[in-house]
Amino acid sequence: MHARISRTALAAVAAAALILAPTTAHAAGAGGVGGPAFWVDGTQYRTVATPNDLSRTGAPAHSFDVIYDFGGAQLNVATAAPGDTDYNGGRWMVHALAFPSGHAAAVAAGDADGDGVLDSDAELMAAMQAGTAVDVGVVASFTCPVIPLHG
Repeated sequence: MHARISRTALAAVAAAALILAPTTAHAAGAGGVGGPAFWVDGTQYRTVATPNDLSRTGAPAHSFDVIYDFGGAQLNVATAAPGDTDYNGGRWMVHALAFPSGHAAAVAAGDADGDGVLDSDAELMAAMQAGTAVDVGVVASFTCPVIPLHG
């Protein structure tokens, strides 16, 4: 079952994601290591800011990993990280998310480990299956190395 979102709401989410997506990836500003930026399978990662834009390169989608942008509701979620066999070396395609019933409803639908956040793509997919999180499309593509945060 797919939730319906008005064109106005979709446009607002997409516009916000365009602003937020580069900020997440480039949290440290003009260069350097940032703080926690996103989750992959329950582990937090930080980024190394490298301002660039691969949106118009024509690179195939399969050459990127996906970061789902939560619009500031929580840390974002990525589908791969260094060490994963399918990791694309820090090439990211950002997908904006909408929460038709609110972020709390998405967490309630997908938070399998009960920690109060969606911290893996499996948890996010459960929320999407429930219709409480909706992928509204690609809003940015860039490269950005990442570093796991431990402890």
